[in-house]
Amino acid sequence: MSSTAITWIILGLIVLFVIWIVSVYNGLVALRQRVNQAFSDIDVQTKQRHDLIPNLVETVKGYAAHERGTLEAVVQARNAAMTAQAGGIAAQAAAENALTGALRQLFALSEAYPDLKASQNFQQLQTELSDLENKIAAARRFFNNAVQEYNTGIQQFPAVLLAGALGFTPKDFFDVGVEQRKELEQAPQVKF
Repeated sequence: MSSTAITWIILGLIVLFVIWIVSVYNGLVALRQRVNQAFSDIDVQTKQRHDLIPNLVETVKGYAAHERGTLEAVVQARNAAMTAQAGGIAAQAAAENALTGALRQLFALSEAYPDLKASQNFQQLQTELSDLENKIAAARRFFNNAVQEYNTGIQQFPAVLLAGALGFTPKDFFDVGVEQRKELEQAPQVKF
């Protein structure tokens, strides 16, 4: 073989190697973007829920003003959930799950107050919140699926050879955790 042929073969292999690196990198970027977009979907839904909660609390106050502890717990959980967004996925998941528990307590109150339960405003807010909870659950499932695909993508061969060097690190799932799962599985308790 001539030196020109060897040069062309080497150059061809280098080009193939560069194309392969670009392809792996672009695939990982696409997976990372999907995770980011899925998290943004959760963020949008939770912000809508945060905006709805003050109206719900005000409605309940009109019917069950002496249930101050439950109402304050909901407000505190909402505030904690709003500030937890800066703390990362695990902190936000924990705060959102605490908010869900506080809301369950609030809805349990409606069983003890027939006038509240019959209130058109309360029913509308409860329906909107229930719809948002379903959307948040769907967004969490989509996010966790995107994280699973991303984490798998950066750990599979041959991407694993490049992922760490290119700054791709594993992402956390939006999970409730063992302790909070036990709390969420328990029925809410209403005390008078």
